[in-house]
Amino acid sequence: MSRRLLIVEDDPGLQSQMRWCFSEDLEVTVASDRDSALAALRRVEPEVITLDLGLPPDPGGASEGFTLLEDILRLAPMTKVIVVTGREDKENAVKAIGMGASDFYQKPLDADILTFVVNRAFRLAELERENRELVADREQGNNIKGIVASSPQMLAVCRTLEKVAPTDITTLITGETGTGKELLARALHDLSSRAREPFVAINCAAIPENLLESELFGFEKGSFTGATQSKKGKIENANGGTLFLDEIGDMPMALQAKLLRFLQERVVDRVGSVKAIAVDVRVVCATHRDVRQLIDSGDFREDLYYRISEITLDVPALREREGDALVIAQSLLKSLGKQMDRPNLSFSEDAMSAINSYPWPGNVREMINKIKRSTIMADSKRVTADDLELNDDLEIQDHQLNLRKVREKAESTAILQALQCCSFNMAQASRLLGVTRPTLYNLTDKYRIKTSSDHQVPD
Repeated sequence: MSRRLLIVEDDPGLQSQMRWCFSEDLEVTVASDRDSALAALRRVEPEVITLDLGLPPDPGGASEGFTLLEDILRLAPMTKVIVVTGREDKENAVKAIGMGASDFYQKPLDADILTFVVNRAFRLAELERENRELVADREQGNNIKGIVASSPQMLAVCRTLEKVAPTDITTLITGETGTGKELLARALHDLSSRAREPFVAINCAAIPENLLESELFGFEKGSFTGATQSKKGKIENANGGTLFLDEIGDMPMALQAKLLRFLQERVVDRVGSVKAIAVDVRVVCATHRDVRQLIDSGDFREDLYYRISEITLDVPALREREGDALVIAQSLLKSLGKQMDRPNLSFSEDAMSAINSYPWPGNVREMINKIKRSTIMADSKRVTADDLELNDDLEIQDHQLNLRKVREKAESTAILQALQCCSFNMAQASRLLGVTRPTLYNLTDKYRIKTSSDHQVPD
């Protein structure tokens, strides 16, 4: 991600000199007065601003500079502002620091010192951003490895998982293909007392029916042609740990009875053996199919269903997870960019819009493929909708062109995310959004957003 600097200076000569001080990896924007500075603040969202207090219409004083400083701190309180003053103007520098500026720099211009001060401000901004992300993860309760989530729908799943994980209760994870069911199964294992023991996964749909029984339960030497030695099955290999049965809905009916006996008695009978072997495992199952429908059609045992679904985690599709698509996409771009030696990639505005609008029928798995391709194909540091191959897949609906509805939707989503980020502290959320507390209360009333953690997503 490129670092963005805004220089607020009305002297054209000093503008040029200050631009010259910084390397090419810095994205520099220049503004010469309060109005253009505020416009650039909204457009560019710089992490660091250098602010000359002597701006028109008061170039000889500091009133306009102080007013702009107040505006910046109100609209973008996390931005680091370096106030630029004259050598004999220490009082204004002290006043600016007291108002919330992060540092000051005294003229005349010295390229080395200015670069040092600006780089220090960028480092401070980066550390604070990382700290906010860690705090947000902790507050949201999402410490599950591999799961990126900010939506109420997915955070509810994560909270349930964390409560279930320390127990040995048999769990069924349901959801569409590509929603991350195996990641959740691994999280149940990693957050349990069995974390140091084996996690053994088997896909019931990927193994031929005639081999699945021996894969699960093992076999004795000579039990069938080719069985030259005894072999443990997956269930025995998972002893002490967790057995993950993926796509349990595709398990053959004949094998379901044997699995049911194992779940009831916790013993396995190897193929060709008459000796029962006791096994201590936690069982987690997953399927993308509607098990109730399978029961009605006679393809799945109802008694087995009740055994495997003591607790059910229903993973929502990506399109149902409010705001998660872009959060996940940015996390994937960051990690895949590092893997492919392109660490400074970011999404363009059209890419972000496309990511939010696209229905993602293949869920996170499809997103991984799209972003992996775009990481390779992007011609610049900005990944576009064309790089993601999303432009051709999107159909613009009439209601998306209603500016009022789009604005209201964006506003309500931003308010929800700010409240979640601040643990529903209205004062912090209002500062984050750049509005007053009374305005925020009016907006939460307007969109019927509850101001406590038991809120619901508005229609």
